[in-house]
Amino acid sequence: MGIVIGSAGGDGTEKTSAEPAPTVTKTVEANTKIAAEPAPTVTVTETTKVEVAPKKQDPPAAPEGKAVFKVWGSAPNGVDITYGSDGTNLDGSRLPMTKTLTVDEDALYYQVSAQLTGGGDVQCSVTIDGKTKTGRAKGSYNICSAQLNSDFSGGFS
Repeated sequence: MGIVIGSAGGDGTEKTSAEPAPTVTKTVEANTKIAAEPAPTVTVTETTKVEVAPKKQDPPAAPEGKAVFKVWGSAPNGVDITYGSDGTNLDGSRLPMTKTLTVDEDALYYQVSAQLTGGGDVQCSVTIDGKTKTGRAKGSYNICSAQLNSDFSGGFS
């Protein structure tokens, strides 16, 4: 038997460490579709404070020769009402208020005013012979005022 020492092929130098083989990465797109779940339904609710104006009422028609004063609306803390002509100044009552006076042809004007005491929303009117003037007040201590003036020919405007 014999022993053979040597190497076959190569340049006679022996490598002590082997170089790693290159790594190949391949990306492949999948042909399968992923079914998406429907998005959840979201409901948003907003709460808004709405101020409701007093119900609009037409001032009453005044009989001929009469002045009609009217105040209506909302005044939770009260309202101070005065009405009359340049020769009279009368106190009103609570809401709603309607008062009638006989027209004095010598009067220069007829007026109504309502001052809120702490808040609210009121409207006021004075009507003589089919002519009407109106006013409105909203908020703390504001004043509603309406006035008809003599036109110096026996009528009011």
